[in-house]
Amino acid sequence: MNKKVFIPVIIFVLALISGIVYLGYSLNEQKQANKDMQELAELDKKEMENEYQRFAEQYSEMKTAINNDSLVEQLTQEQLKTQKLLEELRSLKATDAREITRLKKELATCRAVIRSYILEIDSLNRLNKNLTEENTRVKGQYEEATRQIEGLNADKQNLSEKVAIAAQLNATGIAMLAKNKNGKNLDKLKKCRTIQVNFNIARNVTATNGVRTLYVIITKPNGTVLGNGGTFRYENRSLQFSMKKAVEYTGEETPVSMFWNVNETLTGGTYKVSIFADGNMIGSRSFSFK
Repeated sequence: MNKKVFIPVIIFVLALISGIVYLGYSLNEQKQANKDMQELAELDKKEMENEYQRFAEQYSEMKTAINNDSLVEQLTQEQLKTQKLLEELRSLKATDAREITRLKKELATCRAVIRSYILEIDSLNRLNKNLTEENTRVKGQYEEATRQIEGLNADKQNLSEKVAIAAQLNATGIAMLAKNKNGKNLDKLKKCRTIQVNFNIARNVTATNGVRTLYVIITKPNGTVLGNGGTFRYENRSLQFSMKKAVEYTGEETPVSMFWNVNETLTGGTYKVSIFADGNMIGSRSFSFK
């Protein structure tokens, strides 16, 4: 009887010991797994901090590479937003999965925003480079033409100048008006629904009569063209225009009005209106809006 009782007790004790050993082993494995997951979370958080920091530094670099107050202000606001998100991330624990996930989504948005600014600045820099080269080329042509003209006698020079002036149209009284949906003039662009450009083609009895196609380019504060009406040729290159209109010109003063329906967000700043006809820029004026 003692053996019958003793043997099952021994078996039970051994089973209990085995269970305790297995449980201890499982707890150690779980503890190690949790430690590994925490280390990965810390590494992921650190990488996010580094990327936020790089974005903030990139905004500083981009601001030094441009000369556009409006764009610099936009970059400053995005930089402040990025630095704020970085501070939020630094104050979090790596185990705060919900907030880490939110800031990871914000990081993806920041990545897309800074990529768009990089492309825009690259485009502006290339445009400035092309304009500089174009100005240099035009200046060189002008200097060469000046040297040739200086070789002519005074009478021929005066005659050439008079003919050139007489043949070219001239746009006067240029006005750019921002209007709301009721047609009321505005000085702020926030509620602008229509842009109206008015001007007069001055009287010129020596100019050829007939239908003339007039092109208007409205340049925004960031240097890009307002709208996308198409392109036209000017000095052996294509320029994008905002509006165009065919006008019957009889040599007398001719009033012209053009309208552009606003389909994008307009910001305050200086807008430039340039008018072209017959391959010449016949008028230009700048306007400031809030």
